[in-house]
Amino acid sequence: MNFADYMKEQKGRIDSRLETLLQTDVPQFAQLYKAMNYSLLADGKRIRPILLLATLEALGKDSEPYIDLACALECVHSYSLIHDDLPAMDDDDLRRGKPTNHVVFGEGTAILAGDGLLTYAFELMAAQTHIDAAKLARCIAIFAHAAGPAGMVGGQAFDLASEGNTSIGREGLELLHYSKTGIIFKAAIELAAVLGDAGEAQKKALDTYAFYMGLTFQITDDILDVVGDEASLGKPVGSDAKNDKATYVTIFSLDEARRMAEEAAEKATAAVEPLGPKAWFLRDLVSHMLVRTK
Repeated sequence: MNFADYMKEQKGRIDSRLETLLQTDVPQFAQLYKAMNYSLLADGKRIRPILLLATLEALGKDSEPYIDLACALECVHSYSLIHDDLPAMDDDDLRRGKPTNHVVFGEGTAILAGDGLLTYAFELMAAQTHIDAAKLARCIAIFAHAAGPAGMVGGQAFDLASEGNTSIGREGLELLHYSKTGIIFKAAIELAAVLGDAGEAQKKALDTYAFYMGLTFQITDDILDVVGDEASLGKPVGSDAKNDKATYVTIFSLDEARRMAEEAAEKATAAVEPLGPKAWFLRDLVSHMLVRTK
């Protein structure tokens, strides 16, 4: 199976399950659930949940029993997008080719929809009683750390504080983007390592891959904000410049950012070579990041 077919197949599995999850019998809550599903079921790439499933398969594990854990990752990602788009954050009005959540439902409902998706993700994880209790507890702890103030939330706070400050340098920029974006990729891979009984050498390889794969994604994201097409991206271009954000393009240059992305992709690819042919998707993923248009 090639990369595109694998992405399509796995995205279909995830989307089918997501469509069944968020339901309510309480009419008074219907608008909230509508807002939650509006963002959750939008046409996203599903990279984070696919990464969990693909890493499990790279470790020789059947991914089917873990589809709900993958969906929990997507719930948290969707929550973060809703909140990122708010006027108090990035103030964007387009996401995944549709008006952002707060534009459609209002700021109050959008905030609650994000809160609902975040907390539901942990409810969904805790319901996976077929998973060994110690492993499940470890997975929940990893994910909570990645999504919380020591991870994604902290990264967003640092991002807000860094607006207009291009003096944070490469080290500060790597911390910002790792916390905001890379740490959730790493969590997806760490969950797979726990569930797939990865050995120490495999864990080390996957940790290195996760860091450089996340870095490749973020640098190419910064590049696309400058040279991308709004119709392809499904979100506004030039948002970073509008908000005076520190990015790999603003701190370095477009050409240097491209070079850095290629370097990060090479390191990510090299990291998982010891995992052999079953890790083909992990290698192809970083290659496709370098040429992605959305």
